[in-house]
Amino acid sequence: MKLVPLGDRVVIKALVAEETTKSGIVLPGQAKEKPSQAEVVAVGPGGEVTMQVKPGDKVIYSKYAGTEVKLDDEEYIVVKQNDILAVIED
Repeated sequence: MKLVPLGDRVVIKALVAEETTKSGIVLPGQAKEKPSQAEVVAVGPGGEVTMQVKPGDKVIYSKYAGTEVKLDDEEYIVVKQNDILAVIED
């Protein structure tokens, strides 16, 4: 199966959060924050909105944005493009 977003929606997959802080402290499962970085999996056609992201982009999105979807044992988040705050460039 494949998710095909409609309108100005974007399908993203959250990147795995670090389990150890930079100072070496290991965080238990419940202490970790929900990650706000993700990789773009699919992009809708946009319609009246020009889409500014493309599949493969790494992005930062609003913490509580979107709808979580589980498909073929993978977890995705469907967000509106407005909920994407920035693209991470190397």
